[in-house]
Amino acid sequence: MQPRPVCSALLIAAFALISPARADVPWLPAGLPPAPANAPALCPGEFISPAQGAAILDAALTQFPDRAAWESYAKHLRTRIQAAAGLTPWPRRTALNPIIRDRRTHDGYTIENVAFESAPGLFVTGNLYRPTDLKGKHPVVLTTHGHARAVVTPADYDTYARFAPHVQTRCAQLARMGAIVFAIDMFAYGEGVQIYGQEAHRDPRAITIQLWNSIRALDFLLGLEGADATRVGVTGESGGGTQTFLLTALDSRVTVSAPVVMVSAHFFGGCACESGRPIHRGADYFASNVMIAALAAPRPQLLVSDGKDWTLNTPRVEFPFLQKIYSYYGAAERTANVHLPDEGHDYGPSKRAAVTRFFATQLSLNLGAATDASGQIDESHATIERAAALRVFTADFPIPPHALHDAGAIERALVKLQQP
Repeated sequence: MQPRPVCSALLIAAFALISPARADVPWLPAGLPPAPANAPALCPGEFISPAQGAAILDAALTQFPDRAAWESYAKHLRTRIQAAAGLTPWPRRTALNPIIRDRRTHDGYTIENVAFESAPGLFVTGNLYRPTDLKGKHPVVLTTHGHARAVVTPADYDTYARFAPHVQTRCAQLARMGAIVFAIDMFAYGEGVQIYGQEAHRDPRAITIQLWNSIRALDFLLGLEGADATRVGVTGESGGGTQTFLLTALDSRVTVSAPVVMVSAHFFGGCACESGRPIHRGADYFASNVMIAALAAPRPQLLVSDGKDWTLNTPRVEFPFLQKIYSYYGAAERTANVHLPDEGHDYGPSKRAAVTRFFATQLSLNLGAATDASGQIDESHATIERAAALRVFTADFPIPPHALHDAGAIERALVKLQQP
């Protein structure tokens, strides 16, 4: 890693002031902001400074200098994150009861409107994109989306969440290249607004619900005809980036991931759906978002970062840490960073191009289906549909009467599935 400034070096020393860890001992760095005495140790937003975040990463590499030490802590982290998310033990998997309807055919791909039950009454909504040629085995990709402005008028839905043109475009591209793609609604977003209301997304239980929904979304994808369980990708931006690296950390079925504009050593997510539960910090563990992302090692992972948000330091802070962890597995070449210093916080064309090329390589997709004669990414084949066409639930096909409508009811349903 590149040398740190003197002030950062002092921070490194401060964070290292903890007894040396054995491979079987959890780790909590010194120097963190005080934890509340009678409440969960949450890490909202910019929880620490960029210098502190970098210093913690350096201290972590000192604490876990080889694969054995890191893997011991990684195992510990996974158990703590799962428990903090309210998913220990894992709920029992129940029938998905999928609804797949209104198939449309476009240039090289099809779209269908989908709902399934991740738990009885907990409806997950989204869109399924498939290649028009479904012969043989195909990789599967789960795409998540980030936060968006609140819906005020019906017209707002056409640029909202999974309905947004940039989400439709990346899904269409991946499907044209040969992947089976599912664009999932964030909890209480998209069609979830009608099921739960927009305010429900701010409930801290959104972390639990979104993580469980993502796990069941992989169950749904891998249960489809032609799905290749050896090639499983996930990507999303901002809050969807958080969903991407959390799912990858806890579900070993994910074989390649690309969290976009989210992986940071000092910023932990500003929404309750990212930092409303103590997934980052407890009495015997700490992990910034880049440390959680490192739990993907040695599976291929692309970080996409930019110069105008909390990922501005990725090339010199987060990515070198990730490379070091991957090097413990002899797999440093399996992680990559595309940094766009003049861009901001989105999943725009250049970011999509980076993920398209990375997934093409890692999932053995047909890149030629997404490029023009000169080899440049060509997105002109994507058809952008209106939100009304993408909905699974309509006036003629309403939300089922047994649907759950609030986070408390969902929590009770999941707890019931955790009982022996």
